[in-house]
Amino acid sequence: MRQALHTIIRSAAAAFAAAALIAPMGGCGSDTATDSGSGTPKISFMLDWTPNTNHIGLYVAQELDYFKQSGVDVSILPTAQAGAETSVENGVANVGFTTLSNVAAFNAKGADLSFVFDLTQKPAARWCALASRKDIVTPKDLSGKTFVSFGSAEQNAVVAQMIKHAGGTGKFSTATAGTNTFSTLTSGKGDFGGFYATWEEVQSKLDGPALHCFVASDWGVPGNPDQLGYAVKASWLKDPQHRTALTSFLTAARKGYDYALSHPKQASDILINRNKSALLDPALVNASMDAIIKQRYWSTDDPKRIAAATDLSQAQPYLDFQYHAGTYRDNDGHNPASAPKAADLATNEYLR
Repeated sequence: MRQALHTIIRSAAAAFAAAALIAPMGGCGSDTATDSGSGTPKISFMLDWTPNTNHIGLYVAQELDYFKQSGVDVSILPTAQAGAETSVENGVANVGFTTLSNVAAFNAKGADLSFVFDLTQKPAARWCALASRKDIVTPKDLSGKTFVSFGSAEQNAVVAQMIKHAGGTGKFSTATAGTNTFSTLTSGKGDFGGFYATWEEVQSKLDGPALHCFVASDWGVPGNPDQLGYAVKASWLKDPQHRTALTSFLTAARKGYDYALSHPKQASDILINRNKSALLDPALVNASMDAIIKQRYWSTDDPKRIAAATDLSQAQPYLDFQYHAGTYRDNDGHNPASAPKAADLATNEYLR
């Protein structure tokens, strides 16, 4: 089970890999937010990876009829091989789970995505070596080491900056992760990798192996690299009915996440029971929710309510950093003329 759930950060890497496959985009967005036969608009949502606590509010909203009460009929789709971003762009789904930086990467290649909901309000990614590696004390010690990754230019830029900020060369080699980053590290095929504090770091504390981790924002990476949430196709929102349906959907989803913050055990049970084929480990799910609540990854002012809004002041410095690192490329492989603007990529208009 743990191997199947692997690293959530792979979704970001997979998105960047999928970005290279985007052909000329179709001009129309999905029209599936239509009448279901009972007068209820339908919304399709695509996951980014195997169901996990990042998605818990969706399943709670389904189980407790929050979507129904909000006036929308929601179907949750498993992630497609092409990724949630491409699926939303091509009309396979109305809404998809992604990151703001992925939206920037896809739009640089001609996509038309808009980030409408930010779940994670503080950096959650961790860059870790096994705690048994006594030769790795700060990111400087990652110089010349092997990074276990999925080939993401975004991750490479983050790691290089951390190393240089700590006084290292910024140079490292890469190895492709297998089915499990923990296994790749323990096998000696790599020295460090990317994890999430709300999942793999929790898993490490439960079952080992112990990790020694670094947070990018502590080592010279500006802004919030981990704005994870929902995106839609911007042109899809030109239809007033779609805008209304999206607002209703987000209202219900927020209520589901709020419930999870106040009732983590019950919400964890809902996530597990609604995804039996995923073989989720109850101990991991419950411990993940405990970490999310204690460290307030989703909340700001009120610990029992998710913030949901995109903090543009945290978004822009990170987008600027990645732009200058050469992460965002157009379809010809060139740098765009200017850095992506968070205010153009994200909107909080549909949060009520």
